Amino acid sequence: MVETGHNHGPPPVAPPLGAARGPVYTPVEQFQALDFCIHSNPSWHETFLLAFQHYIVMLGSTVLIATTLVPRMGGEPGDKARVIQTLLFMSGINTLLQTLIGARLPTVMGPSFAYLIAALSIVNDDSDRVFTDERQRFIHSMRTIQGSLIVSSFVNIILGYSKVWGHFTRFLSPIVIVPFVSVVGLGLFMRGFPQLANCVEIGLPMLVLVVVTQQYLKRLHSHAEVFLERYALLLCIALIWAFAAILTVAGAYNHVSATRKASCRTDGSQLLSTAPWIRFPYPFQFGAPIFKAGHVFAMMGAALVSSAETTGTFYAAARLSGATPPPPHVLSRSIGLQGISMLLDGIFGAAVGTTASVENVGLLGFTRIGSRRVVQISSAFMIFFSIFGKFGAFFASIPLPIFAAIYCVLFGLVAACGISLIQFANNNSRRNLYILGLSLFLGISISQYFVANTDNFGHGPVRTGGGWFNDILNTIFSSPPTVALIVGALLDNTLEPHKHVGDRGVPWWAPYMHRKGDVRNEEFYSYPMRMMEFIPSRFH
Repeated sequence: MVETGHNHGPPPVAPPLGAARGPVYTPVEQFQALDFCIHSNPSWHETFLLAFQHYIVMLGSTVLIATTLVPRMGGEPGDKARVIQTLLFMSGINTLLQTLIGARLPTVMGPSFAYLIAALSIVNDDSDRVFTDERQRFIHSMRTIQGSLIVSSFVNIILGYSKVWGHFTRFLSPIVIVPFVSVVGLGLFMRGFPQLANCVEIGLPMLVLVVVTQQYLKRLHSHAEVFLERYALLLCIALIWAFAAILTVAGAYNHVSATRKASCRTDGSQLLSTAPWIRFPYPFQFGAPIFKAGHVFAMMGAALVSSAETTGTFYAAARLSGATPPPPHVLSRSIGLQGISMLLDGIFGAAVGTTASVENVGLLGFTRIGSRRVVQISSAFMIFFSIFGKFGAFFASIPLPIFAAIYCVLFGLVAACGISLIQFANNNSRRNLYILGLSLFLGISISQYFVANTDNFGHGPVRTGGGWFNDILNTIFSSPPTVALIVGALLDNTLEPHKHVGDRGVPWWAPYMHRKGDVRNEEFYSYPMRMMEFIPSRFH
């Protein structure tokens, strides 16, 4: 029948409200998808294997920093081995301290890239001096770095133990912490695929094998699931490392560029031949420290950046280990202890200061093992292999593109962990979306501009008459988490914060801003045994 103006069909029936809705997930303060949380432990043989895996993962950054710095300082392969041993030794000491009397989170404390600009500035300053040989220039640069680390360590010590840093973190709502933690992972993208591509025939198979082994092959058998989920990384490293060794022996890299040789060959670093069998790192091993005001100020900027980056990493570590967010008093004492670690780094002659290792935090989520004991045992591996140099050099010869493939997965997990914290805030608020978007974008965009315009001598885009001032600003704005933190905290605390308390997620976050706000705070973050009785209350 033809429809006319007087003969309309029945009006369309609207679907009932909510008919298309799926399940609603309530916010969860503690991450539940773990086999072992922060204070539960696997069996001892599993603990040692997992701890060794943490050691292998942190080794990539250690080797990369030494590879970047030592040749520019005039050092030889033997000096590079010595620097790696010192960095490993201090990482072991600082990890043990931080898990015992610091944040108490399962975080490996490794060498920080935040100090590279300040260190390169010192190296560049020394390039104008006349030395009898390159070895003397290396020693002089190391002594200057030592002095700068020692003095600038007091920035973190004062910020932490005066509780200034803890008071600052009270201004961080979930809307600030989401981009802050996310950029801790995303901001390291240059250490992922771009570095993998330096030797794609090794790095790409590693990336594919890790994903396939851990996510797909584990479905073949119930017994394989647990093993591959926890130890897939070690298995894949062994297979691809062996493949790289075969290519090296077969002469595949005999007639390639120096860059490809350094990236692909398993013997390109000369670490195994130059490392001593046994050597104990000791205080002032490179001589008495040299103190220069300009270099100290530059290193102070790096100390501030490492404090910010470590704080973001701690939030991710708490999430991925099944703990509640770290309260301000815990963050304060951890940053203060990081200052003491930096002081020790300077005394022992580490080339850079210490920060929380992002890749090792990603490993917590990758293996679903958030045990504090595992990380504490990993510090023993770091100390052992730093003393027995030949054994440490053997593992340090793993090609860097293999580590880059691992980082693609682990940094992504940390970034996703930050994004998951949006569950505590209103993600339908236009105000929140504005702050999130601007913080994320500027955190990556500004830092990338500074990094892209920094030359091999550490000179960034800020080039005024004061070298120390340039180094401070170039260091701060080259750090994605620091930029995201500055932008996010500024916007969230100035755009009518009291009017949008609920949207910002403050009611969810408030219990963790006070020592006794949540009963679980003491469960996760209290000092071990009866240590509280021997530490002054102002340092708790």
